[in-house]
Amino acid sequence: MADTELKSAPANGSNLSPGSPSTEVYAIFGAEPEVQAYAMAKYSRSSLSMKESLKEISQQKAEKFLNTFYFQYGHRSIADLAHIALAVEKLSILAAIVIADEQRWDGQERSTRYQDFRKSGYYTPDFGGDNDARELYTRTIDSLFSEYEAISERMFRYLAEITPKPTEMKQEAYDRTLKARAFDISRYLLPLATNTSLGEIVNARTLETQVSHLLSHPHAEVRRLGGLLKQAAASAAYNVNQESYRQLVHDIKELSPELGARAGKELLKEVRVSPTLVKYADPNPYEIETRLELRQMASELMKGAPVKKARPVDLLDSEPLEIELACTLLYEHCPYSYRQILREVEDIGEARRREIIDAGVRHRGKHDEMLRAFCAGQQFRFDILMDIGGFRDMHRHRRCIQIEQGFTAQHGYEIPEQLEQAGTLAKYRAAMERASNAVATLERSGTPEAAESAQYAIPLGFRKRTLFKMDFAEAVYISELRTGPAGHFSYRNAAYAMFEEVRKRYPALAGYFRVHNVREPVDLLQR
Repeated sequence: MADTELKSAPANGSNLSPGSPSTEVYAIFGAEPEVQAYAMAKYSRSSLSMKESLKEISQQKAEKFLNTFYFQYGHRSIADLAHIALAVEKLSILAAIVIADEQRWDGQERSTRYQDFRKSGYYTPDFGGDNDARELYTRTIDSLFSEYEAISERMFRYLAEITPKPTEMKQEAYDRTLKARAFDISRYLLPLATNTSLGEIVNARTLETQVSHLLSHPHAEVRRLGGLLKQAAASAAYNVNQESYRQLVHDIKELSPELGARAGKELLKEVRVSPTLVKYADPNPYEIETRLELRQMASELMKGAPVKKARPVDLLDSEPLEIELACTLLYEHCPYSYRQILREVEDIGEARRREIIDAGVRHRGKHDEMLRAFCAGQQFRFDILMDIGGFRDMHRHRRCIQIEQGFTAQHGYEIPEQLEQAGTLAKYRAAMERASNAVATLERSGTPEAAESAQYAIPLGFRKRTLFKMDFAEAVYISELRTGPAGHFSYRNAAYAMFEEVRKRYPALAGYFRVHNVREPVDLLQR
């Protein structure tokens, strides 16, 4: 039997002549996401080619098919075939972190390294009738932006003073590079309330899960964004060709009103990217009820104990799976290190540990995936305490399991060493202390969701704790990528500490890491 060759389809999509290779490969363009999903799903139920299926399918047929097989029969993998591009603009950095916390997510957000956030504006939560809380919040955020602007400018001047421009380097490139380095430092003052924008490309199943998660979130802004994403999927999408099509239809109507009307019907029709697949995305009782129950359990177990000092990057030891599950379920609902939780969990006995695990599944519905905390058993588990700004960069590594704790000012803040050298350390400290005090005051106010609203005033320089679980390949990848000399010093230090932790535990494996030593001097103009 002759081997079958792979061959791309002719540009015009014509049939191949007798004797030609039978395999045909072609890209698809112009089909609406749900129609395309239906056409691909038909491969399992029909012998039609993709081209034949797309010609046969109407939007009404796709909706009927999806209602039957997706919602009634539970064939949810069909939604993996409908990919949707969405823009989310003028949301807070806090909300952007929540939106991006999806392992099957592809997207990009405004960079605090390459963009000046002075004029971005910020999100203000609902303080009800508490004018004092609102005034304190506004004053705090405005002060942080003012200091951000001043320190950005001062750090740029300082870096220019100590970094001569190479003769072969253009002034524009020189200024741009040093501004990025200056923003690396001044971004620590940006509050979580800062407005940002992001774009995402997700399949419809991921979007449905994401919307449900957002609608179940403790923050009002995030719940509202869940509703807006659901609405965007079901409403008319922005058509980048709309204006040119409209002009074309106008020109055709000048020649032939009848032909112009037909062209308008085809070219100017509204397209809804996912009116069917996301329509039943609602708040998730499993997530909401479990969060409340585990928060209470964590509070009772830890009994208000002080947060003990822990290493910024801690490679955890192995323990029995039941103990790992109980610790991880509690971890995101309190501010304690994994090891501090572990000591309590080991002492409470098997019966109580089982109660914690039971709480993680008690409210699980028929179609609910288990909580992320149940993704257990990875060999490399790092409990990492780092600044929020650096975490945002580490957050992009979605091949690993990330269990986040909430935003808090309890862990203090980072102090970049260049601040003292540039003579701005005192101003920086004063700004961060004012913000910390304001957060504590706002948490004690009687406003709706006071604890959640207060978090928006936390600057990116404050530390956040996250549990990263991964395999060996991912530990190598993060250590190698994030220690590069062009990167931000925060995640460079965290990634190098990950390498050092592995080297202590498995010295024979250290040679497989191709890391950059973060203790070596860095050329500030290297990108």
